[in-house]
Amino acid sequence: MQSISPEELRLRLRGDAPPYLLDVREVEELSDGAISGSVNIPMGEVEERLNEVPRDREVVVICHLGGRSAYVTKRLNALGYDRALNLHGGMEAWKGEPPSGERAD
Repeated sequence: MQSISPEELRLRLRGDAPPYLLDVREVEELSDGAISGSVNIPMGEVEERLNEVPRDREVVVICHLGGRSAYVTKRLNALGYDRALNLHGGMEAWKGEPPSGERAD
């Protein structure tokens, strides 16, 4: 399983082909903030909603600290999503990075 740092994700989000952001936290956790443009599919629903996750672009999986997203990333990789990446440290790391013009909404 591959991971991506918050800073690298910020760079890719500003690029020509930004990744699909898959937030696997529960709905009630989103009040703590979310990355703009992310799609929330709670971890327990991901496999039944795979049709919503594109196979033709990079997918960055996000959770609170990185544990659930690591699990989902491994599962996506096993299901043929070769470009799925785990956001290392999750939303806590994202919010802890210097803003670089972006913010956790």
